[in-house]
Amino acid sequence: MTNVPEQSWEDFNRAYLMGALDDLREALRKHHAPEPRETGETGVGGEAETGEDAYPAEVTMAGDGGRSEDAPPALETICAIFGLSSFERMILLMCAAVELDSRFAAIYEAANRGQRPALPTFSLALAAFDDAHWSAMLPGRPLRHWHLIEVLSGDALTTSPLRIDERILHYLTGMRSMDERVRGVVDGMGPARTLTPSELAVAKRIVDCVSPRNRQELRPVMQLCGGEPESRRAVAAQACALVGLGLHVLNVQAIPRGVAEVDLFLRLWERETVLQPDCLLLEFDDGPVLDAAGEFAVKRLIEKLRSPLMVSNREQIKPVERKILTFDVPEATAKEQVELWYRALGAAAPVLNGEVAAIVSQFSMSADRIEAAVAQMPRELWQANLESLPADGADGAAAEAAPALAQALWDACRMQSRPRLEGLAQRIEPAAAWDDLVLPEKQKQLLSQVSLHVRHRTKVYRSWGFASKGGRGLGISALFAGPSGTGKTMAGEVLANQLRLDLYRIDLSQTISKYIGETEKNLRRVFDAAEGSAAILLFDEADALFGKRSEVKDSHDRYANIEVSYLLQRMEAYRGLAILTTNRRDALDTAFLRRIRFVIEFPFPEAPQRAEIWARAFPRQTPTDGLRIDHLARLSAAGGNIQNIAMGAAFLAADAGEPVRMSHLLTAARTEFTKIERPLADSEVAGWV
Repeated sequence: MTNVPEQSWEDFNRAYLMGALDDLREALRKHHAPEPRETGETGVGGEAETGEDAYPAEVTMAGDGGRSEDAPPALETICAIFGLSSFERMILLMCAAVELDSRFAAIYEAANRGQRPALPTFSLALAAFDDAHWSAMLPGRPLRHWHLIEVLSGDALTTSPLRIDERILHYLTGMRSMDERVRGVVDGMGPARTLTPSELAVAKRIVDCVSPRNRQELRPVMQLCGGEPESRRAVAAQACALVGLGLHVLNVQAIPRGVAEVDLFLRLWERETVLQPDCLLLEFDDGPVLDAAGEFAVKRLIEKLRSPLMVSNREQIKPVERKILTFDVPEATAKEQVELWYRALGAAAPVLNGEVAAIVSQFSMSADRIEAAVAQMPRELWQANLESLPADGADGAAAEAAPALAQALWDACRMQSRPRLEGLAQRIEPAAAWDDLVLPEKQKQLLSQVSLHVRHRTKVYRSWGFASKGGRGLGISALFAGPSGTGKTMAGEVLANQLRLDLYRIDLSQTISKYIGETEKNLRRVFDAAEGSAAILLFDEADALFGKRSEVKDSHDRYANIEVSYLLQRMEAYRGLAILTTNRRDALDTAFLRRIRFVIEFPFPEAPQRAEIWARAFPRQTPTDGLRIDHLARLSAAGGNIQNIAMGAAFLAADAGEPVRMSHLLTAARTEFTKIERPLADSEVAGWV
């Protein structure tokens, strides 16, 4: 007995399609393409329903993940899911035939009386088949509604050439592809990465909420909020994988604008989902705010799309006329992050010893960012420290390798945390150290306390249980008050340098908006972006927002107080250090001051302090001649002004080709005092030249 090899679905589908084309060619040959029948003839007026509300065969959140070997041929699948009549099936075949079999071109050319292009028409179909019905040409019927065929330009609808849509042609032949008009807008998602236990729990809850729906009922939108965008994507991909769906991502900025454009995309995407089960993830981001056309397009897409839809946004979207189920994607817990670090670091994890815990206490990072941080480690440093390590991981060798690796990994974490803040605030490269800061001892001690609070907050909050008392007041906030130029920004640099954290300056005068609600939105974006990095946030010019609690006379006063309360609330909850600077402490309401952990006064420097500042004003490389620090200290100027004078004098000396002398400093001092609109007393500069 001879074994006959099993026929694959691809071979079966190809043979079935060729057989259907042979039957079509035979039917057209017998017909000899006569003149089209009149509209009133039998068979033309039947099936007049438009099918406007008809939706393809049910596509639930549970897909089949692809064709099985015993699946029906693609032609019959399309007819079934789009509800094609036998006549519409023949029209679709006529359009496919000219692309797949060159013999059909001559048949159509003869039917069109030699007119080009040699393509089928409704007129030929109406004349050739007994079950013809006029309603097949209506825009609401499947052939045109789902863009299975295209009606090219012509003198009349019945005589206009017809062409099969490229995506449908590929599907008939068994090829997997996506419509180019959709492919250019959405991005495919690969297999979901391994989720943390808390992320996997969310994915399973999403699946539990999915149930079969009536075809005419809009499915609820699954909304994912909170967490990192990468984490929300991973959860969405896992939920889709659990029910056999693929996942594609559409950024809100890429949604076509205009009613016609949006509706075309909706129809093409829904067509994709019935040809191959997929879910769409509509992803918001921190990019430009959507204009009115963009908001309209987003709202229309959410309300009209009937296929599975998820929305990814840090916060809940505005209400729409459709059921939305919201799921919060939590950040990885400290324990989960440690496990993620150990998994990503591999053999290097034991070498780093307790450094992983220190990193987790400072940086809250998703699995994707952890893997990226490890990948960003300099390869030469990695190899130099690990390859020299004995096979038994001797403690001494590990102790020598750990600091270099830990420092590189810490810097990689800082780099991974920067992108979200870069467009919202100005990053300051901290150059100042404790030796550069000239302040009374009391102020230095307070700054040291700020530093130790940041370093040990994880131990006190988590290990010692203070966080269990509630999240309020766990943020570390500080107010630096004092005249301009007294070192408030420099103190922020010193803290950033010591703690090895990024320092970002936020100008509150630019953050505040006259439009109600916009200030809170701006502040929310800053804090949300900074949350994962625990960067030091320096809110400059706090006077622009803080002030004596005003009497509420109108809605503007009420919202001004709301803005202040919102800022303080976020500062109290922020896991990093937030610093406010002001030139006028007396302008601040005492109720606000109670909610700030540290208040540090930066006094105007006295003569001994000014002498110390002058002594450090010039770098070692700067040539000087005859500088009298005791004379310079008599000048009543803050540290910032002193630095400006020193630099101005250096430029004057460089232009003259001389070392910096007292004469250059006198000229620069006059310029600086003119700028700040302060008179320069003769007693302050006596004996300079």
